Amino acid sequence: MLMSQFAPTGHVTSRLGFGGAAMGLSNYVRPYDAVASRDVSLTAVRRALERGVTYFDTAPGYGKGLSEEIMGEALADRPEVFLASKVPLASAGDVRRSLEDSLQRLRRPRLDLLQIHGGSFDTETVRGILGAGGMLEQMVRLREEGLIRAIGFTSEDNNRGVYDLIDSGGFDSMQISYNLLLQHPYEPTRPFGSLFAAKQRGLFVIAMRAVTSGIFQKWVRMVNPGDSFDYTESLLQFVLSNKFIDVALAGMRTPEEVDSSCRVWRDLAGRIDIDALWGRYVLGSRQP
Repeated sequence: MLMSQFAPTGHVTSRLGFGGAAMGLSNYVRPYDAVASRDVSLTAVRRALERGVTYFDTAPGYGKGLSEEIMGEALADRPEVFLASKVPLASAGDVRRSLEDSLQRLRRPRLDLLQIHGGSFDTETVRGILGAGGMLEQMVRLREEGLIRAIGFTSEDNNRGVYDLIDSGGFDSMQISYNLLLQHPYEPTRPFGSLFAAKQRGLFVIAMRAVTSGIFQKWVRMVNPGDSFDYTESLLQFVLSNKFIDVALAGMRTPEEVDSSCRVWRDLAGRIDIDALWGRYVLGSRQP
């Protein structure tokens, strides 16, 4: 499966998403200057378009708007692509102002998906989001006015707050950390995890940190310094193999990274059976 349907808007998007954090944040995973790399990032976004990527994710917090500015310039004449950005929890009192600033940087009259940019949601934070005058109510109003098409949230966790947001029925999508190391959202042997809960509620699911933000590669170098294998494509293939993932985000700052990610995205033969991977024993007849 190369594409996914975002039911709330009717969009059909690529299952590979262009993650915009690396374009705005200097020294993200590896050393580089995001400002000095602006032209390279612009080329990367345009290369992704050429390769068929139609899902683009960014946030005002990625370089104080730099990532949004780059995407706005690169996608200015491509209104058909699916563009997602975020509103930080710090803007809970004025979601509209945050969105208007993002739309200006993105050069768009409306946004396809506006997400609450959360790391961790405790009980009090969730209560504020869902309560009268909270972020969800403000976002619903913006959707009614046509400034956004859909509402989502992002989280690094798999805690009670995530389930409360899912169960509220107010969101169209969930963006969650999921990769080979962080498998807490999907444990198929129970089964348990926020991916199951989100799909039961009909949410569109986006996976962030698909290639572990360099942590898996760092661990391998720590335990086996001589290892020279590049695990990046294999890590992305793992996430794309999960049937509950509608879009897997990959941070792509250079044209070469785009080409690598798109190669994996189109390699359907490389998908694995994740449920079978979790099998604990070899089944079949055994001699006593």
